[in-house]
Amino acid sequence: MSLKKINTVLAAAFILFILWFGTEYILSPETTAPGYGLPSWPSGDGDGFLIIKGIRDVVLALVLGILLVTGHRRALGWVLLVEALAAYGDMTNVLAHHGSVATALGVHCLTATLMVVNGLLVMHETRNAAVAQGTPAPQPA
Repeated sequence: MSLKKINTVLAAAFILFILWFGTEYILSPETTAPGYGLPSWPSGDGDGFLIIKGIRDVVLALVLGILLVTGHRRALGWVLLVEALAAYGDMTNVLAHHGSVATALGVHCLTATLMVVNGLLVMHETRNAAVAQGTPAPQPA
């Protein structure tokens, strides 16, 4: 299997995972929230804050999806690298608030790290094309 196919499958998996997870936060935040890893949740009407996370995740997935579908592979690599910061931020949030270390590392950190790996692989895949576009044509002697 070519590197491009592997990258495409990985990116599509991230898109579907992030889209699914974000949609769960929007549709049923009270049942999805405990899986985030924090030790407690806001009392009262905190669903609005949880829905914000869902909207963020859906938007992140849609950005990746648009880049994948339109074939902007170099931009896809960069965006995977940048969007990994959101998952690293989630990990940091869970750890800073004395949440589940297993969830922080096993879900958020693992997701972020795999996104970085996928982003770097896409950047590697597109490196030769980027170099070829930037190389001036040979000049006649």
